[in-house]
Amino acid sequence: MNFEITEEQEMVRETFARFLDSNSTTAQVRNALDASGHDPELWRGLADLGAFAMRVPEAAGGMGLGLFEAILLMEEAGRTLASGPIAEALVSARLLGLLGGDATEDLLDRVIAGEAVVTLARHDITARPKQWVAGGAVAEAIVARRGDEIILVAVPETARKAEANLASTPIAEIDLAVLEATVLASGSEALAHFAAAIEEWKLLMATALVGLSRESLRLASAYACERKQFGQLIGTFQAISHPLADLLCDVDGARLLVWKAIRDIADGHPEAAATISAALWWSSDTAGRTGTQALHTFGGYGLTTEYDIFLFNLRAKAWPLAMGDPARLLEEVGRRLYAGETASLPDAGEVPVDFDLGEEAGAISAEIHALFDKHVTPEMRARFHYSWEGVVPEVQTMLAEHKLLYPGLPEELTGRKISGYARTAAANTLEDIGYTTPAAGVSGMVALMIHRFGSDELKSEVLPRILSGEAICSLGYSEPASGSDVFAAQTKAIPDGNDWRIDGTKMFTSGANLASYVLMLCRTNPDVPKHKGLTMFIVPLKAEGVTIQPVYTFQDERTNITFYDGVHVPDSWRLGDVDGGVRTMSAALEMEHGGGFDKVQQAMVEAAEHLCREIAGDDGRPLIEDPVAQTRLARALTHVWAARMIGYRAQWSSIEKKPGHAFGPMAKLFSSEMFQSDSRDLLDLTAPLSLSKREGPASFLNQCYRHAHGTTIYGGTSEVHRSMIAERALGLPRTRA
Repeated sequence: MNFEITEEQEMVRETFARFLDSNSTTAQVRNALDASGHDPELWRGLADLGAFAMRVPEAAGGMGLGLFEAILLMEEAGRTLASGPIAEALVSARLLGLLGGDATEDLLDRVIAGEAVVTLARHDITARPKQWVAGGAVAEAIVARRGDEIILVAVPETARKAEANLASTPIAEIDLAVLEATVLASGSEALAHFAAAIEEWKLLMATALVGLSRESLRLASAYACERKQFGQLIGTFQAISHPLADLLCDVDGARLLVWKAIRDIADGHPEAAATISAALWWSSDTAGRTGTQALHTFGGYGLTTEYDIFLFNLRAKAWPLAMGDPARLLEEVGRRLYAGETASLPDAGEVPVDFDLGEEAGAISAEIHALFDKHVTPEMRARFHYSWEGVVPEVQTMLAEHKLLYPGLPEELTGRKISGYARTAAANTLEDIGYTTPAAGVSGMVALMIHRFGSDELKSEVLPRILSGEAICSLGYSEPASGSDVFAAQTKAIPDGNDWRIDGTKMFTSGANLASYVLMLCRTNPDVPKHKGLTMFIVPLKAEGVTIQPVYTFQDERTNITFYDGVHVPDSWRLGDVDGGVRTMSAALEMEHGGGFDKVQQAMVEAAEHLCREIAGDDGRPLIEDPVAQTRLARALTHVWAARMIGYRAQWSSIEKKPGHAFGPMAKLFSSEMFQSDSRDLLDLTAPLSLSKREGPASFLNQCYRHAHGTTIYGGTSEVHRSMIAERALGLPRTRA
């Protein structure tokens, strides 16, 4: 797995970034507004750096670079609001190189040199002779389709009619049918090249919108760190910081969808065409929402032209709308996924990013599948459940015997060395199979803490029972009055001879009714700041004074409230130093690779698709044939893809020890929020059958709706994760006291 570009590609990115920082400042962007949104000097400078030769084949005098080099340019162009139809020029120059031959050699040379602008008409002019063309107000020629021909339309100056528009871009409405045209090529191969150019444009435009959106967030965050209201920086207000944190997840998801699309093209993946359209739809929607929220952060000043944020707001809408309604892209995703629509795809070139987990990961996955096929009975599988109640002792023992129960633990504990990517594959495989209880994660974390901080007694008495699968552990962090604020714990541990006496209450002690031990966070010093006066203990749940009371949720889960009344544990069952509980907790971070709920999200979409094939629509045909149903399934699947990519990035950064910038919290936040919103929509789409708990997809979809609500709460609420993202990734001030 890799989320880094090559050194050569980084040089390409830095070269364009430095040039655009100097030559596409917001002052220069404003000046270009008076020139129909085009900056000829900037255009020539980009040409000098090879921008318009990047995608032109070497045989035609170009550089023959791949899509990744092009999107690196486009993200910087979006970040700096570069003036002119750059995406259109890149794909048009490539088409001239592929189809033009000797007849257009001189024009192509001038395009590569920045002396002429060529752009693209997206619609067949036999059906739509008069159409809006991005860059049409400054283009010397337009590449277009006419039936089964690809033509080059010459645009005289008299036909380049600039007019006032939303963001002062050089868009123009042109009647292409009345202008002189030269046939470049005809037939299926020519049409395929043109169609591929449209797909390439989608990726380039999606990336430009990512760059624009990222810069909008940077400007809004910087302003929120300097603007005060009511005596406080506005960045401390969650009403300001939390929407920006949400949008950062969306923006990064958009970038990663583009990366997925290019990787899919290179791999010949059947999802490639759908992912291209999904990437532009999501980028367009995200850019519009980001531009609005970023401007809103500036308050009334955002409405003035004194601040630059309005430029980003307007171009966020104007750039993608040159093609028409972006919602049509989501319909296209639906057709490509569920109606068999195909598309011609561009050549990807060198693709540095890779989302494959590797050979070891594949071997681990195959081994787990084989174990379950051989040893797990249908009766055992019937007990599987995503909650703690899904623990099956026989399965625990089987996994432990094969050293696969805790793949996230180091080799010295499990006796088996497993790489980080293979650990990810093991977790993914168990989720695919349906054996996904939280017990393994919590118990593995406790085992690691005992290994690092435990006494010889704990290591000899408790640790082997956990590692063998004989015992599982519960988590005693939350309390009735503190919830996610675990450092506010009030359950007391007071020295009593060589023992500690524990008194208090823990809430949401899930699995306590099944577990042998609870990892307990207790207050041992009330006279110091709350995070400094905490100590960690292992408490046997069968100890005298422990009471476990069930609490049932509407998610088909059982959790517990646990009471501790004069519970005594020996000092040897303490983990770490007295008042050093926070440091002890940090050991668990080694097992935190980020991630979310994309597996169950995927299964949810597949269940909804199954129901759409079963349910008859109003016209009597299967609901899956309804474009509205296809679109809604496509939207949910787009969210799955983005969630998966954000999760992969978090895992990669953890395994490779790369700076995380809140990648883990982003993965959890985005995935859980999308899971919740899509579960609602898919429940609606497949109603009233989805109301049923009859065995199969209906019951599963019904369960997903209930399950999703918990994912935004446990493991830290979405609000906690939004604050972490705002602070770590956007540099905003703390939003909590």
